[in-house]
Amino acid sequence: MAADTHIAAVLTEVGRPLELVHRPTPRPGANEVLIAVKAVAFNPLDYVQRDRGFNVARFPAVVGSDIAGIIIARGSALPDDAAPPVGARVCAKAPTFATKAAPDYGGLQEIALVPAANVMLLPDDMPFESGASLPMAVVTTWSGWYTIGMPRETKFMPEDKMGMLVWGGASSIGSAAVQISAALGFVVYAVASEKHSEYVKQLGAHKVFDYKCDGAADAIVKAAKDDGVWLNTGFDAVGATADCLQVLREFVDANGVPTRLAEAVPMFGNAPQADGVIVKFIVSPLDDAERAEFTRFVFAWLATAIDEGRFVPSPPVRIMEGGLASADKAMDILRAGVSGTKLVIEV
Repeated sequence: MAADTHIAAVLTEVGRPLELVHRPTPRPGANEVLIAVKAVAFNPLDYVQRDRGFNVARFPAVVGSDIAGIIIARGSALPDDAAPPVGARVCAKAPTFATKAAPDYGGLQEIALVPAANVMLLPDDMPFESGASLPMAVVTTWSGWYTIGMPRETKFMPEDKMGMLVWGGASSIGSAAVQISAALGFVVYAVASEKHSEYVKQLGAHKVFDYKCDGAADAIVKAAKDDGVWLNTGFDAVGATADCLQVLREFVDANGVPTRLAEAVPMFGNAPQADGVIVKFIVSPLDDAERAEFTRFVFAWLATAIDEGRFVPSPPVRIMEGGLASADKAMDILRAGVSGTKLVIEV
């Protein structure tokens, strides 16, 4: 049984540090599960919600999307095969964005509510800390494909020579985009720090370019054309929109068919644009039923890919000491910039 109350890291107003408070523990709705959170991984959305109030409807709020833990209660309407049983080790995408940071659903607390569709059983040998790094990155990547209209059944053969640009290939979301793109048969041209080049290649990138080098965009264009690869799709994990556009605009075909860029970082103000390139900020389906079906598909794909060895948690996790009390510190470090690591706390 769940406790009557639990500790949560609560956002009381925009731009303020989180406060540790006791919150009443909710009961799961008909199609929800209640999770005792054991690990939380951090994403840029977390500090954007904290610092800007992005997609936060009201206060107090609880942010945090990537969690892993143990199911402690299930909704009354869930059939046995709709979600793992009570006691199962799972990872989950807490619906912080979809619920506009409604406090029962945020990940930064000891116990969180999650729609059953957002839950995946963890392999027995996968630590909670690694499992927590999976949901947001994988769902965001597939949401990128959804946003720019790429079909789920997309699959290319080597002779098709269809290219994918991934800028920020050593980041959590970027490394997921590299792995998923490679699994779908794209020839992946990734951009990352030189020190992470070999790691990103191990994840499936065909070639990796150092983002610190002047002329990286031109080098990517040349490499793809030399390889005979049509590089007409991109995924920007780090907000390098202008650089991605410099590459993709070179692959608009003679008939004016546009290239497409999925942008993972919220675009504020006058975002860069380029003729012939469609840029869209990544969103998930807005309809509740469609979103649940979409998320079930993503986690089914992920479970199979992990089982077949086509996907691994990435990048390596860095555990921040202090549990929930260190959440602000973790977000501040992430905002300042991390490379090739995923910040995680144990709860």
